[in-house]
Amino acid sequence: MLRPILIHPDPRLKKLCDPVTGITDEIRMLADDMLETMYDAPGVGLAAPQVGVMKRLLVMDCVKEGTPEPLVLINPQVTWSSEDLSSYEEGCLSIPDQYAEVKRPASVIVRWTGLDGAEEERSFEGLWATCVQHEIDHLDGKLFIDYLGPLKRQMITRKMEKLKRERARTV
Repeated sequence: MLRPILIHPDPRLKKLCDPVTGITDEIRMLADDMLETMYDAPGVGLAAPQVGVMKRLLVMDCVKEGTPEPLVLINPQVTWSSEDLSSYEEGCLSIPDQYAEVKRPASVIVRWTGLDGAEEERSFEGLWATCVQHEIDHLDGKLFIDYLGPLKRQMITRKMEKLKRERARTV
C-alpha cells in the first residue's frame, strides 16, 4: 500500500525515532509499504518518519538499472566511517525537487537487524553510503538541508511551505 510522504516542514521530520522492539506483522507490513512507496516516488531510500511512523526503520535500493536490491534496515547504526569524504548532490522525497551538495564519509559500516530478526553488518560505499547515512539522519530528526548554510536552508524551507500551501488548495 502506498503511504503519503510527509513534506518539510513537518515537526515529525525533526524528531528522534524510537527503536523497533520486535519484528511484528505490523513492522513487516510497514517495510513492504515503504518499499512500494519508495519505488513509486521514485527514490532510492525512505525512512519511517517520512511516512509518519516514528520508528527506527529505513528501506533503500540504490540499483538504478538491473535487478533491484531492496534492503530493510531495522535499528541501523553506523559502527565505522571513513575519514575520506565524498560529495553528492542529495535530494529527498520529503523535500521534492530540491538538491544540494552534501559532504559525508565516503564509506561506512552499518549494523542493523533484518526482517528475519538476524543481526547484519555491511560496508557501504558510493551512492549506497550516502543513501544509508541520509536515511539514518532521518531517524535522528536530521534533514540533508541541515548541512547547508542558513540562507540556502531558509530558501528551500520557504519553497516547501509554498508547495504545501499549493497542494492544500488543490485537495
